[in-house]
Amino acid sequence: MSTAELLSIEPHELKFVLELKKQISSSLQLSNNTDSYVAFKVKTTNPKKYCVRPNTGIVLPRSTCDVIVTMQAQSEAPPDLVCKDKFLLQSVKTHDGATTKDISAEMFNKELGHVVEESKLRVVYVAPPQPPSPIQEGSEEGSPPRGSVSENGNANGADSTAAKELISRLTEEKNNTIQQNNMLRQELDLLRRESNKNRGGVSIIFVILIGLLGIIMGYLMKKT
Repeated sequence: MSTAELLSIEPHELKFVLELKKQISSSLQLSNNTDSYVAFKVKTTNPKKYCVRPNTGIVLPRSTCDVIVTMQAQSEAPPDLVCKDKFLLQSVKTHDGATTKDISAEMFNKELGHVVEESKLRVVYVAPPQPPSPIQEGSEEGSPPRGSVSENGNANGADSTAAKELISRLTEEKNNTIQQNNMLRQELDLLRRESNKNRGGVSIIFVILIGLLGIIMGYLMKKT
């Protein structure tokens, strides 16, 4: 806190969190430490850059007054965030019951014999807080980071297509096997009928067909 006989200033410097292309405000609190009415006036070395509200006023005895300083939007930051702008707060005792309408430039003129108290304030730029760095999900020590959502989506799509093709191929093979099995059954039934008519022994062809049927049935059971 900057202490003075008339007005105390808190804080003793103007801090601006510098964000480019954005208006930024900083506040001061003036405290009247006396039993008198105190008039004040705020000046700056760069009036086009800052807007001060109020830039003049009256602080009642043992009271406070807030001053808002707004910096115009800046297009670029100065090197090392060093600002040479400064502010000057002038204060002077005035008569009881004074209002802002009673304030004049002559009140702060030392050459006219007025006791003017002055406090200088510097401007400090503060870098804005940096956002937390993005952490890739699942990126643990010794393990590669997970792929992005789009990569996972493409991989899942490829796996799904391959699975559908495999199921389609197996289904087709199964249907072909069933069709061949039915044809062999029909031929086997025909041979049985002929064998019953002739009342002869089992023919060699009949034995071969039974063997083929067994092989096909075994292959079909493995596929399913």
